[in-house]
Amino acid sequence: MKFFEYNAKKIFESENIPILEGYEASSPEEAREMTSKIGKPVAVKSQVLIGGRGKAGGIKFADTPDEAYNVAKDLLGMDIKGEIVKHLLIEEKADIQNEFFISVAVDRASKTPIIMASKEGGVDIEQLAISEPEKIIKYRPNPLEEFLPYEAREIARKMEVEPKLISSIGTIIWKLFNLFNKYDAVTSEINPLILTPDGLIAADAKLEIENDSLFRHKDLVKQFNYKEDELDFVELDGDIAVIGNGAGLTLTGMDMIKLKGGKPATFLDIGGGSSEATIKKALEMVINYEPVKVIFLNVLGGITRADDVAKGVIDVLNESDKKINIVIRLTGTNEEEGQRLLKEADIPYDISMEKAAEKAVEICNSLKN
Repeated sequence: MKFFEYNAKKIFESENIPILEGYEASSPEEAREMTSKIGKPVAVKSQVLIGGRGKAGGIKFADTPDEAYNVAKDLLGMDIKGEIVKHLLIEEKADIQNEFFISVAVDRASKTPIIMASKEGGVDIEQLAISEPEKIIKYRPNPLEEFLPYEAREIARKMEVEPKLISSIGTIIWKLFNLFNKYDAVTSEINPLILTPDGLIAADAKLEIENDSLFRHKDLVKQFNYKEDELDFVELDGDIAVIGNGAGLTLTGMDMIKLKGGKPATFLDIGGGSSEATIKKALEMVINYEPVKVIFLNVLGGITRADDVAKGVIDVLNESDKKINIVIRLTGTNEEEGQRLLKEADIPYDISMEKAAEKAVEICNSLKN
């Protein structure tokens, strides 16, 4: 369960993490009204469940209500990496003196929580992790023991922030970790945590809760009208997106990719009764996942019809501005029609999962050379 920023901030505020005054708006008129209510210059922030909105032009500023109205008109309906902006956060524009980064996430390798923090926060944190990884402090609390405030202060000290900020940043880290545990989170993140004349404030908020724990958080499901996504999507560290109709088939496809020398970039199970619309949604998700070089779509049609799969693939390829390298294993219900459609569209396919996986790895390797 992923939260839009304006919803995540409500939860952060309930856990005594400071936030800026802000309100959700879904029309230019509401943006103007909320800016008048705040009575100060504002940031108009697109609400999408994907990173990189700032660089994509999804955050703009306005000094007056009328200016906020015009900015909102520009942002609403904008396409940011495949997501259409339907909501905005109208938020007080902050007087930023410094920016920090704090995140708590599940480290799938060690199967423990990991706290990451840096005194250099903001839109370029991903680049910092690549170019200067030593600037990001990593700490793995013992999941069987209570995470104590002094541990959080030690993380702040290792960030090399000003001594006068160690205690207050440590407090934010401690609260964020407690929030992570309380809500069974996969990720809880503040980027940036800003220093202003009024103190430290979470200028952004990211929160994702493990779906399997939602029975413990029925109040959040009800409060935010959450409907569980029909797709199970896990990001991995490879470059070949693996999509399958069924968890077992998806895992088998991943194993085949690894057997042929490739590395899966995703686990994406579209379910056993996938429609043309589901296929399109799945492809759009992996197309917008930056590490992906090749897509391996592994479909054994039962309830899922092969011709629906083919139509979904063809529509996405025709609509996308990006060059998409895709290899499909397609067999099962209506396979003759599905394969005919793919052949006419000049899209590679095979009825053998092994041969299709091998072709996907070959294409991926050729792109690296």
